[in-house]
Amino acid sequence: MKKTIRHRRTPSTPLRATPELFLELRARLTDRDRALLELVWEHRVLTTHQLAAIFFTTPGKARDRLLRLFHLKALERFQPWVPVGAAPYHWVIGPLGAQHLAAHRDTTLAGLGYRRATVLQISHSRHLAHQVGVNEFFTQLHAHARRTPGAHLDKWWPERRCTQLWGDLARPDAYGRWTDTTPDDKSPTTIDFFLEHDTGSVTLAKVAAKLNGYEALTEATGITTPVLFWLPNARREAHLRTLLGTPPIPVATAVHTSANTTTEGPAGPVWLPAGKDGPRRRLTDLKLAPPPPETHPAQTEEPGCQ
Repeated sequence: MKKTIRHRRTPSTPLRATPELFLELRARLTDRDRALLELVWEHRVLTTHQLAAIFFTTPGKARDRLLRLFHLKALERFQPWVPVGAAPYHWVIGPLGAQHLAAHRDTTLAGLGYRRATVLQISHSRHLAHQVGVNEFFTQLHAHARRTPGAHLDKWWPERRCTQLWGDLARPDAYGRWTDTTPDDKSPTTIDFFLEHDTGSVTLAKVAAKLNGYEALTEATGITTPVLFWLPNARREAHLRTLLGTPPIPVATAVHTSANTTTEGPAGPVWLPAGKDGPRRRLTDLKLAPPPPETHPAQTEEPGCQ
């Protein structure tokens, strides 16, 4: 009689999606897991480092929990090719993670808008680095808020959501609302802003031309919101500032690497308003005289999503 050989599942092999596995996932999900799945779905892809900074106390705890969610098919992962070393794992929503989100919203996978092939497209998209860069900006704000009393990221809306609201006029890479205190003034300050994350892949003339849409949005709504350009190096920042001159709406620029060298990231004194020589300012120092909160264009969407 031929002996049956059973192959043991290795720790790196994910389980097959089954109704039983879905029930196990729902039983094992923590509040942090649910928030994590929501964030990954909303912002398409986040790296291990980013999820660790937002949700966990140590990288080791992040890796262990993400691996568990991977085995439960709540998340999927990939590693982009890099010329030197190894890229961190990049995480996207998994089939059972999407099923959980759909059930939570009392809808179907189709109603949620989930298609596995579409979710995985980001792994080979030419926009991957840009998306990760946008998410890194907000990850650094999250990280600063976790270690700073009184600081918090109130809103973080992705490009897709911004396009639904304002796409006929302007298409920011993200919209944010940030609250922070300053060393000199302990009272909290809140600022709304639009983010333009620049990777250096398009001409500076095209980057500067984006302000036309923001000017049109300001004229249409009667509300002025600062536009932040986050650039890859100081030389590109200097050339962009020359093109911008003194624009009719508030604009500020900063360099990715400069933000990374401070413990506060983009929350800190790294922003230089267009048309001014300095000094560089904190993010909340860019705040304008606020309009009534209910009149900001972002208030046309439901609150509470970060």
